[in-house]
Amino acid sequence: MVRLRTLVGATLAATAALVAVALGNPHAAAQAPAEPAVDVVDVKGLVDPSLAGFVEDAMRSAERTGATVLLQIDSLGGYGDEAERVGRVIRGARVPVVAWVGPAGARAEGSSLFIVYSASVAAMAPGAGLGPGRPFDLGTSPSREDPREVARLTSELESLAPGAGATEAGVRAVVTGPALPAGPALAKGAVALVAADIGDLLVKLDGRPVMTAAGRSVLATKGTAARPVAVRFHGIGPVRRVLHAVGTPTAVYVLIVLGLWGIAFEATQPGLGLAGIAGVIFLAFAGYGLTVVPVHWSGLAILLAGTGLMALDVLIRRVAVLTVVGAAAFATGSFLAWRGVSSSIDLPVWLMVLATIGSLLFFGFGMTVALRSRERVRTAQVGLVGLVGEVRSDLDPEGGVYVKGTIWRARSSDGPIPKGSRVRVRGIDGLILRVEPESGETGG
Repeated sequence: MVRLRTLVGATLAATAALVAVALGNPHAAAQAPAEPAVDVVDVKGLVDPSLAGFVEDAMRSAERTGATVLLQIDSLGGYGDEAERVGRVIRGARVPVVAWVGPAGARAEGSSLFIVYSASVAAMAPGAGLGPGRPFDLGTSPSREDPREVARLTSELESLAPGAGATEAGVRAVVTGPALPAGPALAKGAVALVAADIGDLLVKLDGRPVMTAAGRSVLATKGTAARPVAVRFHGIGPVRRVLHAVGTPTAVYVLIVLGLWGIAFEATQPGLGLAGIAGVIFLAFAGYGLTVVPVHWSGLAILLAGTGLMALDVLIRRVAVLTVVGAAAFATGSFLAWRGVSSSIDLPVWLMVLATIGSLLFFGFGMTVALRSRERVRTAQVGLVGLVGEVRSDLDPEGGVYVKGTIWRARSSDGPIPKGSRVRVRGIDGLILRVEPESGETGG
């Protein structure tokens, strides 16, 4: 009877384990991976919503497979509290998370320290830098930070230190002092260990006990013939990479200027062409960037007003006072839009000068030439009304028509017309000839 109860108990326990795995129990999956694995996640650049989302997705993926996460960090921080949010996700992970500031030349400053010290182990590479912690928000300057908020964030970082293998004194030195290289950081207790590269780090981490949200865990990061460790590298995807790239003041400024040029050029052309589509796309990306990067909206409004004045001067065929005033407003708005927002935001002066000169040339010369050329074409087209031509490419509904020695873009007003047919020009839509089938007449 005792043997029977033992057998039944073992069977029930095995069945429960199988059911837990079959139902996708995250606890069972995280605690019993098929083989030891390390997911290397590249955390590079400003911590913005796209990068934060990428890290969070990588964390969830690692929890499903039970892999140890290695965050390779090179970041100056971010705008707002995105890094703090990522830190909370890391602290809630049921798998070990290692933060490594590397390779040589990498930095972890500002709010990115929350990612470093939220991990199970904080490490760095020789030649890398750790700190300073201020400003915590790159959207402001250290002198304008709220002292109470600074005290709160510093206290929170200090409380995280023991969980990452660091000390409160070491974290305090990182936050309040200059950047620490690897040697002094290790000596002050700002990091748990120093490793030259990922291979060296994995060797030093192997067998190290750490704490996770699921409890105590022992790292298995050193591969052997009997127990290989799968090392998987994860980089941010193409869509998030683009969004990550446009989340800087320089990128936003360039996208705004190019977008306005594209829209202005398209306004002088019939229909919707590539310039207009490109302009809309540029402005859409710039709009996303403005949700990430802080800006003085008054300066941006002056920039837009200056562009509008230059465009208006072209449309009324003056290219004089309004163009000069518009260029001055454009330059002033460019300077004010990001000037003084933060010590970390510095739009290059040469870029503003280049954009102002480019706008003057674009509106004062390029747009003027384009409008005059369009008027010449339209004048020539007016003389084609009533003439007969030959279709050189199927009109379905648009194509090419040969009229009076030139091939013109045309549109059928009476259904598809095959190549080789004779057509008569009945009118003009923008810069497109409106034609209809013709029979019994000679061409022009």
